[in-house]
Amino acid sequence: MLMRTADLPERDRYKILSGTVLPRPIAWVSTIDKAGIPNLAPFSFFNVACSNPMTLMFSVGAADAGKPNGKKDTLANIEAIPEFVVNLTNEETAAAMNLSATVLPHGQSEFAWAGVTPAPSLTIQAPRVAEAPVAFECTLQQIVTIGSAQEGSSIIFGEVQGIYLHDDIYQGGYIHLDAFRPIGRLSGSGYAYVRELFEMERVPAP
Repeated sequence: MLMRTADLPERDRYKILSGTVLPRPIAWVSTIDKAGIPNLAPFSFFNVACSNPMTLMFSVGAADAGKPNGKKDTLANIEAIPEFVVNLTNEETAAAMNLSATVLPHGQSEFAWAGVTPAPSLTIQAPRVAEAPVAFECTLQQIVTIGSAQEGSSIIFGEVQGIYLHDDIYQGGYIHLDAFRPIGRLSGSGYAYVRELFEMERVPAP
């Protein structure tokens, strides 16, 4: 079937995107506010933006009711303290990541709620998740706002300044997926394992 997006309600647009662009990597983003209180939240509208300079991007959706300035804590914190850590999740940290998605009162840390440990970063103030197998320490590059404050999103670009890789994952200059065991986001409450792989060599032009 063919559809015009102008004819679709916002919820249907979201369901189509989140149900077809799969599987999505998960940015488990840690930030701090002006008082130094850490915040932690997962975002699956996330990917690599550039390798030189190393840049990541993720999307923060519409505002939460009752939040300061009508913004999610992650966005408000990054606007105040322009840095963040993109922690990556795997099978072992999936349950904690899901817990950190709970909307808590402003100022209450999701680290304690999810049962994970804030660990010092190498290059920025915001802590990483000690249990996460991979973490990218980022400074804010830019924020691009798309749509309205009520229904749109803020796309946050961060330049990677420091990297944490668990010793089992990075060996001989290669990432070992069998040690990483990443997961991906699907639609609804669904997630995917990354266990069965196949390879295809690029075919040269005739």
